Amino acid sequence: MKKEIVDFRVIENCALSPLYSLLKLTPADGHELPEVKPGQFVQVEIDGSKHTFLRRPISICRVDRQTNLLWLLVRLAGEGTAVLLAAGEGRIINMILPLGNGFSMPEAGENPKTLLIGGGVGVAPLLQLGIELKNAGITPEFLIGARSEADLLMIEEFRKLGDVNISTDDGSAGEKGVVTLHSALSRGWDRIYCCGPAPMMKAVARVAKEIGADCEVSLENMMACGLGACLCCVEKTVKGNVCVCTEGPVFNIKELTW
Repeated sequence: MKKEIVDFRVIENCALSPLYSLLKLTPADGHELPEVKPGQFVQVEIDGSKHTFLRRPISICRVDRQTNLLWLLVRLAGEGTAVLLAAGEGRIINMILPLGNGFSMPEAGENPKTLLIGGGVGVAPLLQLGIELKNAGITPEFLIGARSEADLLMIEEFRKLGDVNISTDDGSAGEKGVVTLHSALSRGWDRIYCCGPAPMMKAVARVAKEIGADCEVSLENMMACGLGACLCCVEKTVKGNVCVCTEGPVFNIKELTW
């Protein structure tokens, strides 16, 4: 898939909490959004920050072709993301996209019982995946985990696509505990897609193996270039060490050495 360097204009910056913002952007020159697969990501240039030299990798949250808007869910993690959280309407942000390999879709005619599991900012790529599954005639179900009710993100967007199960560490919403203890997992699944903190994904992978579900995870390894040159995102797989930015970020758990 062709990679492009594109200037985007911020159309809306929706503050979801002090730590999260949902940026809605459109190509500054008015061109249509490039082809994007769910699970791919962008490398964002941080302009105007004296100490931020490298681009920041951010999962693509939604590609809305009706409005020609690209959604990015941004979590405050340092100086670079702080600049993005503060980006006002009209700001120009340069991005390289689309990068990496996304989630695989079921074959035509298949209708697997499908669960999408997200934790924290890891819910981001699951929105576009859910939309494309729905468009393919597959109604997904979601399991969203967070520390507390205040940390749950975009729940209403997910509810437009399918049933949403919630798990919080403190029990302030949904079932108390980590996602792998949620009762939804006991209902049996054909396919599981997951993105979130590594310990959560590894736990989900173990459950998927136990119940015999096909499972794909989107890794969040630290990245610098996003193009496979710097080697800082290397992950050990059954085929040897690979760059997550080019061979992933999505992997079937059968490919990993977890």
